[in-house]
Amino acid sequence: MPILIRFILALLILTLFGCSSLQRKAAVPSQQMGQAQIAGLSGVRYLVASQSGIVQMADDIQAGFNARSDKTLKASANYLSLSGGGDDGAFGAGLLIGWSDHGDRPQFNLVTGISTGALIAPFAFMGKEYDPALRHVYTQVGPQDIFTERGLISGILGDGLSDTTPLYQLISQFVNQDFLKKVAYEYTTKNRWLLIGTTNLDAGIPVVWNMGKIASIGTPEALELFRKIMLASASIPGAFSPMMFDFEVAGQSFQEMHVDGGAITQVFLYPSALSQRAKDLNLKLQKQRNAYIIRNSRLDPEWRETQRETLSIIQRAISSLIQTQGIGDLYRIYHNTQVDGVTFNLAFIGSDFKFPHKTEFDTAYMQALFEYGYKQGLSGKEWQKYPPGYKKGFDEDLPKK
Repeated sequence: MPILIRFILALLILTLFGCSSLQRKAAVPSQQMGQAQIAGLSGVRYLVASQSGIVQMADDIQAGFNARSDKTLKASANYLSLSGGGDDGAFGAGLLIGWSDHGDRPQFNLVTGISTGALIAPFAFMGKEYDPALRHVYTQVGPQDIFTERGLISGILGDGLSDTTPLYQLISQFVNQDFLKKVAYEYTTKNRWLLIGTTNLDAGIPVVWNMGKIASIGTPEALELFRKIMLASASIPGAFSPMMFDFEVAGQSFQEMHVDGGAITQVFLYPSALSQRAKDLNLKLQKQRNAYIIRNSRLDPEWRETQRETLSIIQRAISSLIQTQGIGDLYRIYHNTQVDGVTFNLAFIGSDFKFPHKTEFDTAYMQALFEYGYKQGLSGKEWQKYPPGYKKGFDEDLPKK
């Protein structure tokens, strides 16, 4: 049974009958969220919906400028943004590796990831050396490597219909202490940034984690947090268990519940308020800045006759909502880049890709989609310069069949 259908069915049962919840520590009170810190790992995340979060982020950027030289300022700055999309992340993985093999994939000054994009982002950040790991994750795994289904009743009485211990083990296979040291080096010596987004479900706000800063702390606890953030960003609420993070405020212990960053946004680059803060601080940025956004999804509306059944109607509505949210995110990013003088480049799955998608994390489907993305990257296919529908009719902007 597809994950979304199982989640909807569980939601309906919960609504009808109710159930007791699992125990947890109290959530961080809303008025104290800005003061909450993880013991031994303070200052590693930004509450980007708040002014204080923007100020903290800008201060960290300013501090990192000590690692830059005049030569750096004269070079181009390249930003990479990787969206959510479940097993459609095979597209982004293939595109990046094809781009590497084409020979002109840049070293990115900033890499951001949400959901499946959060699984790709650390390897994309580290460059071609980790292309084999990226290829493995998106062409050699199946559902059994991502989650273990719980029984429907167990799932309803628990905190998710599936257990993602297999995905955590897969992450841990590649993200080890040596990997952490390499990420830390890029952050501390080159001021390169790796950011992953999650959703604080208690507060209903986006949280952006500075993965380079976490890596630079270098403790076993930092490695554990790094892995848990990657898993949290990919934890579809209801379908997968959330990640619980322990925080302290004035000597008191609390917990935050974090889930898929896609619950708030499908893709992000940087907060729009950050640009104004950078101007206030007189931060000198590279004159030539290029943003590359990989949307691991199709953008053309998928016509599908909907059954006159409750579950079918709800599933169709939710999938449409996610798709249109993703398009709206692209418009927001486009607006920010145009205001800030950053070039906008977009890649997404075209309507010409046709392959049966039998189940989530279907290995054959991912292999076909990976190859589709790889060919685009290898051919040097031109990126879209604006979101679909921005200058023409929506269907005129999409790749032709």
